[in-house]
Amino acid sequence: MAQLTLATCQFEIQTQVAKNLRSITRQMKLAKSRGAHLVHFSEACLTGYLGSELKSVREMDWEAVSAAMEEIMELAGELGLWVVVGSNHPLSGRHKPHNSLYVVSDRGRLVNRYDKMFCTGDHDDDGDLHHYSPGQAFVTFQVKDVMCGLLICHDFRYPELFRQYKQLGVQLMLVSFHNAGGSLESYHNYNIWVSTTIQAAAASNYFAVSANNGTRRYAWPSFVVDAQGLVVDRARPHRPAVLVNPIDTEIELYDASKAWRDRCMQGTFHSGTLTRDPRSSDRIRV
Repeated sequence: MAQLTLATCQFEIQTQVAKNLRSITRQMKLAKSRGAHLVHFSEACLTGYLGSELKSVREMDWEAVSAAMEEIMELAGELGLWVVVGSNHPLSGRHKPHNSLYVVSDRGRLVNRYDKMFCTGDHDDDGDLHHYSPGQAFVTFQVKDVMCGLLICHDFRYPELFRQYKQLGVQLMLVSFHNAGGSLESYHNYNIWVSTTIQAAAASNYFAVSANNGTRRYAWPSFVVDAQGLVVDRARPHRPAVLVNPIDTEIELYDASKAWRDRCMQGTFHSGTLTRDPRSSDRIRV
């Protein structure tokens, strides 16, 4: 049986790594006490987000980040807990950092890193691209025989990424966001846009999705969607939370595309057998 207990976490991200670390370790311990095998944190939650909590990379304390990650890894090993944590990741020379998710195993080892592929902006002087270098690799890992995949924030706007993860056998998507600081109107709009897009991705690919965010105003709240596209849990906005939910891939949920999805992914864009009929091929008569 492929089943795990997932903790989806949110807290208010600070400018200081030490403060963020305290929130992360506190929620790791709480998640473990509630039976979690895997804990999922939001985008840039360890370091703060460049262009938001931090104005530029010059404000980054990379030694503090390295020390904090060592502490997170040590605690993950002590707790026997898988951890996905958002952080800026330094590159060499004058290259801009990656916006990343570190994957730490339940043995306390850093086993992989996902780098945000689609940074916002049209060029290097706009949006995320002003601060970050885009990544290029899909990342999967297994927890309790459940295949997990990773995306960050704006990546969720590209259904091709979700479909690629489906082809890689993913059963649970972890999508980390940092989306806050706007108006009350934008909060309501994003709450709808993010939720409906994530739900559609889950239903069309038949995998569960954990979507989390920070808690700064106005941030939409973290939530979890099952493989049929239904929201099964949602946090209260603007408050720290640890949502704990079972992910059981053996449960048969409604899957409208089950019969033909594999053929569609292989390039056959119809169901059943095509009809050979002139009235089918003639498109300019009634």
